[in-house]
Amino acid sequence: MVRWFWERRRPPGRILRLRSRDEASDVRRVDFEQLAPDVATYLGQAAYLQLGYVETLSSLIQQSPELSHKESLSRAAGAALRKHQALVALIRDRGDDPLELMLPFREPLDSFRHATHGARPLETMLTVHLTAGLLDDFYLSLSGSYGDTGRRVAAILRGDAEREALTAIVTDAISADAEWRALLSLWGRRLVGDTLLVARGALRPGSLDLEDEKQVQPVFTQLLGAHSRRMGALGLEA
Repeated sequence: MVRWFWERRRPPGRILRLRSRDEASDVRRVDFEQLAPDVATYLGQAAYLQLGYVETLSSLIQQSPELSHKESLSRAAGAALRKHQALVALIRDRGDDPLELMLPFREPLDSFRHATHGARPLETMLTVHLTAGLLDDFYLSLSGSYGDTGRRVAAILRGDAEREALTAIVTDAISADAEWRALLSLWGRRLVGDTLLVARGALRPGSLDLEDEKQVQPVFTQLLGAHSRRMGALGLEA
């Protein structure tokens, strides 16, 4: 019988503990010592995700006819680029090659971006806001597993993402045309599954069985709660 990676047997005695709530995050940090990926995987995936957001936002700049929208998008792209560069610098400080660490995630994360790229620019703006927020929360929840490196990653991810102007574009569109509300609400709900698959895929393969699944579930519940709050702040139904 085939077992999915989260159903495989684990060694006995593993304990997964929730840490205290971090003031800068909506999601508790978790002791993922047995489930967290190795640090190279953690850093490589996090760095490539930020690079992907730079690419997506840059594409939106080209598509947008409004100068004010271009300026807002450029600030968000610049913030993602700064996070990417800071993560790359951290990788180099550790003596690793950023390209080597990021390369294994190019194909799967490009596929993720393709799957969550909207047919309309507003959908894609919402994608960046929601998926980046959810995955930043997830990587913050993992950061406690990596000592000083994790603390540096957490500080990078907590940096200003400059996405407030993006959300203003979305809310202005909703105010001007009520049909956007239903369409974007549906789109926001569709994003959740693909984004959680990225988060789940970051956990160490072969370590997540059904019992682990139950213990990790509170973290994913918190991720979904934070996602719902982001949707609610935009006036969208989660």
